[in-house]
Amino acid sequence: MNNIELLAPAGNMEKLKMAFIYGADAVYIGGERFGLRAFAGNFDIDEIKEAVNYAHNIGKRVYVTVNIFPHNEDLLGLDQYLLELQKADVDAIIVSDPGVFLIAKENIPDMELHLSTQANNTNYKSAEFWFKQGVKRIVLARELSFEEIKDITENSPEGLDFEAFVHGAMCMSYSGRCLLSNYMVGRDANRGQCAHPCRYKYYLVEEKRPGEYMPVEEDSRGTYIFNSKDLCMIEQIPELVESGIKSFKIEGRMKSAYYVATVIRAYRMAIDSYLKNPAGYKFDKNWSDELNKASHREFSKGFYEGKPDSNGQIYNTSAYVRDYSFVGLILDYDEATKIATIEQRNKMIIGDEIEIIGPHKEMFKQVIEQMWNDLGDAIESAPHPQQIIKMKMNQPVEKYGILRREYKDGEQ
Repeated sequence: MNNIELLAPAGNMEKLKMAFIYGADAVYIGGERFGLRAFAGNFDIDEIKEAVNYAHNIGKRVYVTVNIFPHNEDLLGLDQYLLELQKADVDAIIVSDPGVFLIAKENIPDMELHLSTQANNTNYKSAEFWFKQGVKRIVLARELSFEEIKDITENSPEGLDFEAFVHGAMCMSYSGRCLLSNYMVGRDANRGQCAHPCRYKYYLVEEKRPGEYMPVEEDSRGTYIFNSKDLCMIEQIPELVESGIKSFKIEGRMKSAYYVATVIRAYRMAIDSYLKNPAGYKFDKNWSDELNKASHREFSKGFYEGKPDSNGQIYNTSAYVRDYSFVGLILDYDEATKIATIEQRNKMIIGDEIEIIGPHKEMFKQVIEQMWNDLGDAIESAPHPQQIIKMKMNQPVEKYGILRREYKDGEQ
């Protein structure tokens, strides 16, 4: 049980480092080709080497996505790329297509292979099949209940690990295998270029009444009939552990560093609290409150407690809930003067009430009373992107601590 892994998304190097600093055991990243997030920052091969070195120096792991469903032309250069990943010493690659799997086995036979959720693994015989081919871990399809997951983990071969998404955006299509983006805008979701048309507004048009647009719901703005709520399982840590899942996966390689840090921190606290004392474990509402301070849609439990009903969808908007702004990252702190050096991320001014969290610190609030620029001049505001400022802190803080501010009425 103590081998539970908290797995974080990392769209670039900053997000990778923040994920580890805030408690992730491993990250999954994408290269510039062959992954399903073509519009994330992604990593070139030199950056992958840097990421792996950073992770291994602190005892963490890096997995690289190679999980597109390729057309013939997409296979060009794949063998060489896989050899480069092996030389970079990545810990595993994530695959979904049998052809990619075969090329990996032919070229890097000793590489640990994880089967992507895109491969739609929903039963223990399929899991056994992939294990016999050489897969070490299976990322389960998202359309499974706790009961089904436990049945799979208890009836699968010893030595096969299971990973599952526990937090983040949910695709309206089965395990993310969607043709809607390709059909509507010519961008293939299964080759990493999804335009997310499931988040568009839709109206109903009857065949013999062209031009008459009828909302599916009463809302006159239309409806988002494919728009899934975000997944959030932080209140079900005991059930996740008991189901046999070994890796708790957070979605979001295109999300911000603030999002990654906030979500990882909350799940880290919840997991550690449970593992420390399973019998006496009690859920702390502060953990879910933290998740609400990162950008998100309304939350649901996905398929974990059975097939979602109408409450699993959002019908009136595709917008995110964004109540807080990430305003600063702490670069240094002088205990003697109680002054922090901060890199500005969004505008803040004297008089703002801010919240401060850290990798190992509880959240506290304070009002900004004094700020100085890098020349030591007192300033009333910090409006410039990544401006270096200094600020007096009411409590001790730590490097990589985050400053955030609640949006004011009408500000967004």
